[in-house]
Amino acid sequence: MRLAKPRVEPLRDDQLTPEQAEALEPVRNGTLGVLNIFRTLAHAPKALKRFNDWGGYVLSRRNDLPAREREIVILRVGYLCKSGYEFTQHTRIGLQSGLTEAEIEAIKRGAEAGWSAADAALIRAVDELHRDHFIGDATWAELGRHFTQKQCMDVVFTTGQYTQVSMILNTFGVQLDEGQTLDPELKGY
Repeated sequence: MRLAKPRVEPLRDDQLTPEQAEALEPVRNGTLGVLNIFRTLAHAPKALKRFNDWGGYVLSRRNDLPAREREIVILRVGYLCKSGYEFTQHTRIGLQSGLTEAEIEAIKRGAEAGWSAADAALIRAVDELHRDHFIGDATWAELGRHFTQKQCMDVVFTTGQYTQVSMILNTFGVQLDEGQTLDPELKGY
């Protein structure tokens, strides 16, 4: 974790204005519940509403990447951005989406860590977007051998969304939710 305590405190239910409570309603009824990220973003309820709309696309079946592949992208972004909160949340989701613990460890090592050609292409694409905000021709062509054009677009959408999420989490100091444990490699970041 980059910060040991929040810069922007998550709001408790008894602190919410009606507008903030309304902005939290979709996540209150969702599968994840009202996590610290949402309670923090509730300080800006209009932004939270739009954030949830776009994030809802990225995490939905409208995103054509299969859940496992989507989680490879998200976990690689979280790791590269040194976002302990993001990596922790999506480790759980990744396991539920078909990734193994060994694969989650390998995500941290990069594209050369024994992946299939398709999975390695995903990781290379994230690395290039993180480094240069651009996927080069060779990696784009490799993605195209394994994924549809829409899926390749969704790699970029997903990487962009979770880069933003990681910036929010890191800068606002969003702390892990109760019962979670930080990956030891992300301590001190």
